[in-house]
Amino acid sequence: MRLKFTKMHGLGNDFMVIDGVTQNVELNAEDIERWADRHFGIGFDQLLLVEPPTRPDRDFRYRIFNADGSEVENCGNGARCFARFVLDAQLTNRHNIRVETAGGDLELQVQDDGQVTVDMGRPRLRPEKIPFLATDRALLYPLTVGDQTLQISAINIGNPHCVLRVDDVLTADVETLGPAIESHSAFPQRVNAGFMQVVDRSKIRLRVFERGVGETLACGTGACAAVVAGIINGWLDDTVSVTLPGGVLTIHWPGEGNIMMTGPVSRVFEGVLS
Repeated sequence: MRLKFTKMHGLGNDFMVIDGVTQNVELNAEDIERWADRHFGIGFDQLLLVEPPTRPDRDFRYRIFNADGSEVENCGNGARCFARFVLDAQLTNRHNIRVETAGGDLELQVQDDGQVTVDMGRPRLRPEKIPFLATDRALLYPLTVGDQTLQISAINIGNPHCVLRVDDVLTADVETLGPAIESHSAFPQRVNAGFMQVVDRSKIRLRVFERGVGETLACGTGACAAVVAGIINGWLDDTVSVTLPGGVLTIHWPGEGNIMMTGPVSRVFEGVLS
């Protein structure tokens, strides 16, 4: 089997993108894990699969696989790359693209300057919707990790996120706390761990340890989750510049309704697997 693919990234969060509309694609976890290896494979954080929609009111189906082969519900940086990919591959000529994902429907808009705005939908804050093992909804939850009790926010942006406010992202113990939070028993489907530094009411710095991947240069859903956490706790205004290791995203959320995320994408190279 010969399989065409494109390597893309959004602020350094990198993807292998496969057209499953014009190609027959069969994926398994072992192949994905091998391709994701940065020494012996292509190297990526996630694999994105473009498929025909299952419903007439959507343009495409969007599937996301982590580097360990596990399938996840959503990826914001990947959604922006998805939008550019289907336009560049001439799978559509629409600049407003409607896609279905395992985490819900997304609306993608390719701007004239090449940046992509993604309507990320509404955040889910009730514990059973995240899922998070807590009896009632709260702004901050105590989470015991080792000998520490952390004050965290728990939010679902199509996938589950735990957001921890820190004084300085550069000195935050992401290497230790990230994997401990990811696999914490309070999150039955594991969780993405975000470490947020509030600079002022319109700026934050953020590092994200993604489940099944590890720390990445950028995470779109993680940026959305951090901004929502900051707004509901009264730390942030409704439009926030999020600086991640790979670059900057702009997140807008008025405190209710849908979250809008805007940022750049880049094509790296194309290739063929045999």
